[in-house]
Amino acid sequence: MTTVPPSQPSSWHRTQRVLLLAMPSAGEMLLGMLVGLVNTYLVGHLGAASLTAVGLGVQVSMAAMVLFSAVGTGATAVTARMVGAEDVKGANRVVAQSVLIAFLCGVVSSLGLFIFAEPAMVIMGATGESLTQGVVYLRIICIVFPISSMIFVGGACLRGAGDTRTPLLVMAVVNVLNIVVAWVLVEGIGPFPALGVAGAAYGSALSRFLGGLIVFALLLRGRSGLRLRWRGLDREIMWRILRVGLPASLDQLIFRFGSLVWIRIVASLGTVAFAAHQIVLNGESISFMPGWGFAVAATTLVGQGLGARDHVRAEKDALLAFYISAVFMSIMGVIFFLFPAQIVSLFTDDADVIAMGTLPLRLIGLVQPFLAAMMVFSGSLRGAGDTLTPMLVNGASVWLLRIPLSLIVIEWFEWGLTGVWMVMALDLTVRGVVLFGQFHRGRWKTIEV
Repeated sequence: MTTVPPSQPSSWHRTQRVLLLAMPSAGEMLLGMLVGLVNTYLVGHLGAASLTAVGLGVQVSMAAMVLFSAVGTGATAVTARMVGAEDVKGANRVVAQSVLIAFLCGVVSSLGLFIFAEPAMVIMGATGESLTQGVVYLRIICIVFPISSMIFVGGACLRGAGDTRTPLLVMAVVNVLNIVVAWVLVEGIGPFPALGVAGAAYGSALSRFLGGLIVFALLLRGRSGLRLRWRGLDREIMWRILRVGLPASLDQLIFRFGSLVWIRIVASLGTVAFAAHQIVLNGESISFMPGWGFAVAATTLVGQGLGARDHVRAEKDALLAFYISAVFMSIMGVIFFLFPAQIVSLFTDDADVIAMGTLPLRLIGLVQPFLAAMMVFSGSLRGAGDTLTPMLVNGASVWLLRIPLSLIVIEWFEWGLTGVWMVMALDLTVRGVVLFGQFHRGRWKTIEV
């Protein structure tokens, strides 16, 4: 019987390893998206103004949370390198410094969003009742940022160690609590008042607060070889985290603010168009589930492979993650193309919104393989510590392609929401091709973190 060397595992063993990392991460992504989807579903029947308020509020909050999500990128990459090199003490030092940075970023984000909630919603184009409800939504959910940041960063450290199941279980708890609290407070069940949009915000805030506490407690007790112990500031580790995380943070900021400008452009099409746009985004987010899962798997496996000084293994694992992801996401694309109206109707019974959202969902179904490439190869490069390349590609794409072309198709050709999503499909295709090309060049194999 032939023995396969550890550095050259069999194809089936590699496939199992990718799936064991990717599937829980995909489930975590789905559950994370489900928090927003549940809130959208619960307020959908309250009218277009409430749906717009939550949609814009979610986008603004995602931009505000970019700082500690970027810390998570650095934490995953550095933790994976430490684990690959079998440096347990180093990995634990990464956990402690990551948690500290995330907490501080959470405080800054929380204060900033609470103070500037109204200007942020105005910039996004909210007016009247949408503005009022959106400000309420933002100010409630931002209060818990310092603690909810633990979900992002603590989970990132665990994923770097190869544990994608624990973050999945935490997000399951978050979702159950969110569904119960939001449903009760939005509808006003039993002795509780009907709070509408504010009720959805309370459900999201309370559930994410609890999720952050759970992750923090698990790391204190020790999980998957990682244990949170405070040994004072470690400037070397902090710099290594930030050296990877800061470009990722800048990437997210550039892309998020570009996305906010793009969403502002879409909002100019009117409330019905934006409601349809938001629902299509929610539907599209379902396809992010496998993409995110395999991107996380690629990040972890590339980082661990490079930590073990095995470049061949790292490259093979990344490519395998892409192949499997492309299959899963292509299946999702077929579903989007064949049943767009049925998917949109899950979120609203407004005939105008359903009609307007059908073709955009079909368009995004056609480019799912390119979306898979964009996500997995971005994750692969970040796992290697190359966060600069995704930053440049994403920033150039949103500012030089998506925004100007969206303005052109709206103002010159008057193609409305369909034209905007044609641009979106082109954007995803270009990014997928370019990031694959950058991965294929192999410069990431020489990066030190």
